Amino acid sequence: MTEFKRILCPIDFSDASRHATDHAVALAGWYGAHITALHVLQRAVPFEPPILFAERGGLDRLPADREQVMTRMDDWMQPAAAALVPWDARIDEGVPAECVLQHARYLPADLIVMGSHGRSGFEHLVLGSVTEKVLRNAGCPVLTVPPRVATTAKLPFKRLLCPIDFSAPSLEALRIAFSLAEESDAELTVLNVVDWPDDDTFLTETFGSPEMRRQLETQAAQRVDALIPDDARVWSRPSARVAVGKAYQEIIGAATAVAADLIVIGVHGRNALELTLFGSTTNQVVRRAPCPVLTIRGTGN
Repeated sequence: MTEFKRILCPIDFSDASRHATDHAVALAGWYGAHITALHVLQRAVPFEPPILFAERGGLDRLPADREQVMTRMDDWMQPAAAALVPWDARIDEGVPAECVLQHARYLPADLIVMGSHGRSGFEHLVLGSVTEKVLRNAGCPVLTVPPRVATTAKLPFKRLLCPIDFSAPSLEALRIAFSLAEESDAELTVLNVVDWPDDDTFLTETFGSPEMRRQLETQAAQRVDALIPDDARVWSRPSARVAVGKAYQEIIGAATAVAADLIVIGVHGRNALELTLFGSTTNQVVRRAPCPVLTIRGTGN
């Protein structure tokens, strides 16, 4: 059973943060969770491009007085109060990513919900140091939410997409996706991408026949369908989908095709390469997704 009982929601008073807070409130309502809203005060530093999650902009305009900031946070969290969702507000000072990760450990948080895009035009190229550090290092699932202007996704979720590669992290993501589909009365599309070689002549010539491709697609579809529990077919209206191509491109394409309100994706372990690249597929999906993305951290490779 999925247990999201303590949700950490970093806020910077931006539109992306507002949208993230709305998602945190909805999830808390479904799972009976408590929200901890966190705002991090930063000392002035030399200018750098504002990319994601309050790396400039909102913080520079906030009053230094903690009481005034707390008053603003009280106003900000009124949707939670109106929804009868329990919450508390905290103010910290320091490096935002480190503060978020520290609070997530100490609560401990079952889920972090945070805005994924800032005010820069570089969001599709650079993930942003704060969000990227949290995604790479958080020990719990992380839901990244773009601002309203960057997505057509809506609450409550009505269409979910869960890409799987049959690894342990992706199967855990599928379990959580089924739970979310039940809570939000949503349709769930389970996607498997056959990573088809398109730049290796030998592999393409050897395995690229239409018959081989159809056989791989059929086998993948059968494996995906076998993962759907019978009871889930009643309340989540799941469907199995197989695509062939580059994984992140097919995931983004499928999310657009089904008008997904959320992508739930598993992330492989914590070796040095993954910590550096954050996994090429997941990294690209988070950067380019037309909807919020829930990343589920696995412990294996």
